[in-house]
Amino acid sequence: MSTLITRATQNATSEGSMANQSDNPADPFKKALADATRTLANNPDLSVSYSVDPPGMSNDAARLPQVTRRMTRDEVLQARGAADAIALRERFHNPATHARYTPQGDMARTLYEAMETARCESVGMRAMPGCATNIDAKIDQEATRKGFADITEAAQAPLADAAGYMVRQLATGRDLPKGAQNVLDLWRGFLEGQAGESFESIDDVLADQTAFAKFARQVIDDLGYGEELGDDPDEAEEADEDAAADEPDENPDSDGGDEQDDDSEQDEQSDDQGEEDQDAAQAMMSSEDSEDAEMGEEAEDFDGEPPADLPPPPISDADPDYKVFTTEHDEEILATELASPDELDRLRAYLDQQLDPLKGAVSRLANRLQRRLQAQQNRSWLFDLEEGTLDAGRLARVVANPTTPLSFKQEKDTEFRDTVVTLLIDNSGSMRGRPISIAAICADVLARTLERCQVKVEILGFTTKAWKGGLSREEWLKAGRAPAPGRLNDLRHIIYKQADAPWRRARPNLGLMMKEGLLKENIDGEALEWAQRRLMARPEARRILMVISDGAPVDDSTLSANPASFLEKHLRDVITMIEKRRAVELLAIGIGHDVTRYYDRAVTITDVEQLAGAMTEQLAALFESDPRLRARNERQRALSR
Repeated sequence: MSTLITRATQNATSEGSMANQSDNPADPFKKALADATRTLANNPDLSVSYSVDPPGMSNDAARLPQVTRRMTRDEVLQARGAADAIALRERFHNPATHARYTPQGDMARTLYEAMETARCESVGMRAMPGCATNIDAKIDQEATRKGFADITEAAQAPLADAAGYMVRQLATGRDLPKGAQNVLDLWRGFLEGQAGESFESIDDVLADQTAFAKFARQVIDDLGYGEELGDDPDEAEEADEDAAADEPDENPDSDGGDEQDDDSEQDEQSDDQGEEDQDAAQAMMSSEDSEDAEMGEEAEDFDGEPPADLPPPPISDADPDYKVFTTEHDEEILATELASPDELDRLRAYLDQQLDPLKGAVSRLANRLQRRLQAQQNRSWLFDLEEGTLDAGRLARVVANPTTPLSFKQEKDTEFRDTVVTLLIDNSGSMRGRPISIAAICADVLARTLERCQVKVEILGFTTKAWKGGLSREEWLKAGRAPAPGRLNDLRHIIYKQADAPWRRARPNLGLMMKEGLLKENIDGEALEWAQRRLMARPEARRILMVISDGAPVDDSTLSANPASFLEKHLRDVITMIEKRRAVELLAIGIGHDVTRYYDRAVTITDVEQLAGAMTEQLAALFESDPRLRARNERQRALSR
């Protein structure tokens, strides 16, 4: 993999003289890693993107960790490790075979998935030391993030992870990173005691996914989860064949030859599949001695079986008919990638000048929200218990009658749902000037206030990379101007602050909104759906999405080639979907424009002076614990307007 990246980096660097080449120093590496991932996966059509979301694979789209312009060692190792893991699974994994043997129970399925992932990575690690180093780095980072090195009891460590580590170590003979080794050591006695004999055959089945799937099911049974396996697919198939053989033959001239032919064909196909998998693994392993010289050529010559073609998922969950001409040039990027640290500090200082008059509003809003949150954290006591805290209020009974036993009490916490809030800010050109300053100040006040209330906040922005279409429109023109092409611009989704990031670190990022040339056009529907998907991936029980915008979605390129209501209809569809699902609470603040025609829960402000009152009313209403009380207060506020 390292050789592939080196060659691809040279190619990417040679293209740096192009006029449209980005000034981001990480771009050549990202392009090289994407090319190497496609080669290693033996899939030239594999789409590779970089995101702050967890890495993963969806159909023919691979999502790798974001690499900033600083290109720290940890970022590079994390990206390489994730890329190798995705590519190896794409190359050695057959989804149909995997689905055929997947267990039904949750724990059994988790064990099965962990061992299959370990199998794919182990086959690649045995063949290519470069992949082994990258995969080890990925495992180390995951184990560190999960705190595996500090676990002292097996009950605290996931058994599925330990089983995957066992497969990797037996298959490769490599030492595991510290945290992973700790988890394996805690479970090793149990794994070897229950499934030691099964693990001895791992070398015989590693290259054959069908054989390995049967091996994994046997290990799961040995570990005591056999009842979660479900029916054996091979036995069920044999039973079906026996039942078909017992049925009377409608054709008296038939002697059963067709059935025998079918059986033999299935057996031959199964044997061919196993031989193909073994040949593929052997072809990869034969490259170990000449990796540096011939890695690229061997990866391209690999003749593995591609995964079954699956229809691409719809662009929008809210409207399956919503069309996008191309997503190739879309961008999800951290604010720190769009400006240097010095420029962010300068822009933040400019924003602070406009924030001075609102310093008092922060304290007032924080106090009000804290009272709302604390009202939901009421505690109660359980009395007359045999253990706990001594109940001083009942000591008089003991004094009056010494034979009365002492009374104890215990504090009982009521359930309080933890909360995360996402602020989605319109970064369109129509927000330039006073509106974007108000939006930035709004985000600043909310983030600081909610952090004081122990509520996590994520701040996102949305705009486009270019005016009037950018590269998407150019490709559409070259393709012959097809009618109704769908969205015709390059999205730019900006992450100013992640939910888990402390405010003090993300504080300079909001100054980016003051940058000249950042604000372009706005496609609200896709941005709203993007923010909602990020919220749904959060573990908090309550999720709130607040949109700060100045009106309707506008993109000249898209609207000139599609119906005039194309973007507005999609925005309404997304809002309807979010409100119907009720998994995310949605509200909006309109800056200078009435947004109530889109959002049921919305308020409009025209100047900074109205900001504190508007946010206080909206957020305070959200944190009212009694839904009936909240509805009554909302009706009263509506009547008073």
